[in-house]
Amino acid sequence: MLVTPTVSEAAVIRDVSVQGAQRVGADTVRANLTIVPGKAFSNADIDSSIKRLYATGLFSDVRISVSGGTLVVVVNENQLINQVVFNGNRKIKDEKLVTLVRSQPLGPYSETMIESDLQSLRRAYAAIGRSDVQITTQTAPVGNGRVNVAFVINEGDRTKINEINFTGNTHYSAFRLRAVIATKESGWLSFITRRDIYSEDKLRVDEEALRQFYYNHGYADFRVISSNAVLNPETNEYVVTFDVDEGERYSFGPVNVESTVDGVNPEDLKSLAESSEGKTYRARDVQDSIDNISKRVAAAGYPFARVTPRGNRDMATKTISVDYLVDQGERAYVERIEIRGNTNTRDYVIRREFDMSEGDAFNQQQVAEAKRRLERLGYFTTVNVTTAPGSAPDRVVVIVDVVDQSTGSFGIGAGYATGGEGFILEASVEEKNFLGRGQYIRVSASGGALTRNYSISFTEPYFLGYRLAAGFDLFKSESHIYDNYSYDDQGFSLRVTAPITNDLTTTVRYNYRDMNYTSDNEAALSQPYRALVDGSPWLTSSVANSFNYNTLDTMQLPHEGLIASFTHELAGLGGDSEFYKLSAKARAYYTLSDEMDLVGSIAGAAGHVISTTGKPLNVFDQFSLDSNDIRGFADTGIGPRMRRNDDPLGGTTYFTASAEVTFPLPGVSQDAGFRGGFFLDAGTLYGNDVKVTSGKLLGADLNLRASAGASLIWASPFGPLRVDYAVPFMKQSYDIQQRLKFGISTSF
Repeated sequence: MLVTPTVSEAAVIRDVSVQGAQRVGADTVRANLTIVPGKAFSNADIDSSIKRLYATGLFSDVRISVSGGTLVVVVNENQLINQVVFNGNRKIKDEKLVTLVRSQPLGPYSETMIESDLQSLRRAYAAIGRSDVQITTQTAPVGNGRVNVAFVINEGDRTKINEINFTGNTHYSAFRLRAVIATKESGWLSFITRRDIYSEDKLRVDEEALRQFYYNHGYADFRVISSNAVLNPETNEYVVTFDVDEGERYSFGPVNVESTVDGVNPEDLKSLAESSEGKTYRARDVQDSIDNISKRVAAAGYPFARVTPRGNRDMATKTISVDYLVDQGERAYVERIEIRGNTNTRDYVIRREFDMSEGDAFNQQQVAEAKRRLERLGYFTTVNVTTAPGSAPDRVVVIVDVVDQSTGSFGIGAGYATGGEGFILEASVEEKNFLGRGQYIRVSASGGALTRNYSISFTEPYFLGYRLAAGFDLFKSESHIYDNYSYDDQGFSLRVTAPITNDLTTTVRYNYRDMNYTSDNEAALSQPYRALVDGSPWLTSSVANSFNYNTLDTMQLPHEGLIASFTHELAGLGGDSEFYKLSAKARAYYTLSDEMDLVGSIAGAAGHVISTTGKPLNVFDQFSLDSNDIRGFADTGIGPRMRRNDDPLGGTTYFTASAEVTFPLPGVSQDAGFRGGFFLDAGTLYGNDVKVTSGKLLGADLNLRASAGASLIWASPFGPLRVDYAVPFMKQSYDIQQRLKFGISTSF
């Protein structure tokens, strides 16, 4: 109830009288008034005082009147909350719910606040697919103006997505487009993946994903006409429909660079454009061209320069010519960078992704690059970077709005290996944003009947404040898979990775390894392994340098791009090994059919090791190939080995090649994450520099092996898994085959 006296002109009071403030106290009421004795006030001041008192949440009624020279404030206090409890909740624990409500013990009880809390709780349940949740409140007075509050929750059944439909699409099927969006139809794995949860925000993200997909496949005029979800209350299922207009498909026409900046020659910038004439139009190529040109111009001493693309459509030829205009841009400086919305990630983790700070020249391109870096971190569900005017015409405030997401994971996996190992179990704990500091940590353990493996990895992505990723890896393994000997292996690596370009990084690594070979039947061992048992433990100390190149569109399911690495390693910094190794590997992906989501890839790898002293190498210094390198053959199944008992020696040289095509399994829900594949592998491991008895060696010659097979790939909730069945059709009689293999799927 608002009682406002009519004050026709400014008035002055001598005193303030407060009535009804028993628990709160009169001083608290006076502190929230905008009217003070001895100063003129008006009706606007009375209205403002009443609003401020209500805003405290302490009062259910406020009345203000003037009696003579006294301002009379009469309040009715809200009850205090004694206890807040939740009943009926199973899917969301009390600890989570209590953080979502504003009603707290010893706080005021307010119907407005309760209604706000109900909305918050409903949104939380909708986020886990419980849109039909029913929540009511019950109150119980406990005396002295206090009340217990109970939120009574009927969680209901999980709301599902029965269908996702597309209308207006002619170039891509609904099956293909469902793979682009994050929302999935309900399936047998949905209770784990939770990808079939509907939300308005998720729908907006899906719209943007569709736009980017079409824009990067030539459809520059694509638009989402509408998207909606209809809930069937009888089945508690949504039907989601996207109505789209694909438009025409374009290629790039002539590409030019123009400049209005003195000293910048546009001809020198043309080679930086990724959008070459005749190539299918891709918005990504336009953005990469802007990035390349902006960096070159800024490095030439023009920090305020701006690169603006101008596209001209030719409907007759279905081409888009692009002119990149370089102009001086407005001279502006960063007044401050304001971080908002981060509840877990610390401000400096976000701020360090910007190549500019307060006082630096404002560069829109650097802002766009920082946004992409923040999105790639995987710490946030959304990242939005905007600007606002600063305190002066040439000052800009950069505003970064983020929403944190869960970055920790716990994984449990299982596999099966031949050779007596049987089932292999693995458990791991991983945190990508440890304590909100952006640090990475992973602890894992695995083992079967004959092996045990343990590892710990830690990475600080900004070592000493620079964009250097420094970290370490600790490992220990025990193996009893060989008939006449076993070994344990432990050690560590120290590494530092530095970026060279957006796609190229280099890593320097120090490796230390301690190996111990033991045998219960030493007489049955061939000479190289008898020496390993007699000479244990063995130490290897080496330093390695790698160059890594990555242009994949995504690491989870690449459709295009190249990932490659080159490594050279020198051992001899103490220890028992003295060698120099070179190795390289690469895999290129290409979409063979957008409509069928058919992805092809080719890969190659090679390596060579030499002794740096002229002395023979140790067995563990040479290369060995595992069952992933040439499928169809077991770990250490090919290459030089002892004739007497097939003990593997490894080889000095190897090369492998592979071709593969993958496709979604027809009739299987996209949410299940299954794909099929066919592959062809080939390669060899040969050469030997380990001292052996003459005539006792097999497989040192260059003999090619090859296999063909099929794969089942599963993007499971526990990580990417795959099953390969391969049939070797080029092999040697002494090779060890392994046709069926369970393993982890990787980009290499």
